[in-house]
Amino acid sequence: MAPLDLDNVLADFVGLEGGRVDLRDDRLQAKWQVELKPFCLSKYPVTQALYHQITGHNPAKFTGAGRPVEHVSWYDAVQFCNQISSHFHLAPVYQIGANRDHVVADAGANGFRLPTDAEWQFAALGGQTAPLYGPIEEIAWFKQNSGGSTQPVGQKIANAYGLHDMLGNVWEWCFDVYDPEVYGSYRFFRGGGWNDPERGCLATNRRRSLPTYDIDDLGFRLARNKRQEKD
Repeated sequence: MAPLDLDNVLADFVGLEGGRVDLRDDRLQAKWQVELKPFCLSKYPVTQALYHQITGHNPAKFTGAGRPVEHVSWYDAVQFCNQISSHFHLAPVYQIGANRDHVVADAGANGFRLPTDAEWQFAALGGQTAPLYGPIEEIAWFKQNSGGSTQPVGQKIANAYGLHDMLGNVWEWCFDVYDPEVYGSYRFFRGGGWNDPERGCLATNRRRSLPTYDIDDLGFRLARNKRQEKD
């Protein structure tokens, strides 16, 4: 396999200008708005090929170089962000405690990171308000068309921002903690997966679990601060 090249990796990123996104939590019966700074997001979930090139192993159940990596915990995802940052001599975003239970993000670092919950939803909506950016069969691998597994990334139609697989294929980890007073260290994941019905694959849906959780329909996507996208 050819050596990784930073320019080739960054070529798969889309620059987003940021803006305002409306969020809600049905459990808390709360709604709020978040104002986002410009950021960059990969067009695709992290593939097994990229994950293997950086880490030397592939935890996925449904193997295939172009398929999204899955069976990765939130801890695995933030560690990967640091590893790929170091690989390209960029400053890692995350400071990870010795027992992994304390992770702090450095907002000034120029490395790769997970999107926030608000960034993910803003990107998935693609400038629209509807939670589906097209006919579900054309934009997502979900229970009715996935064949019972993940599929190679980028085969379905992208949203208006040029992002593929935001819905379906695999759920994607976000950085944020969910309601720490009630759920402790739980983190968000978004987007629906290959085994979800259509109603599970909406840009406004979210789930949460322990940062140690991993399963065969859960992966992640890389983000980066836009002002540093060409470092």
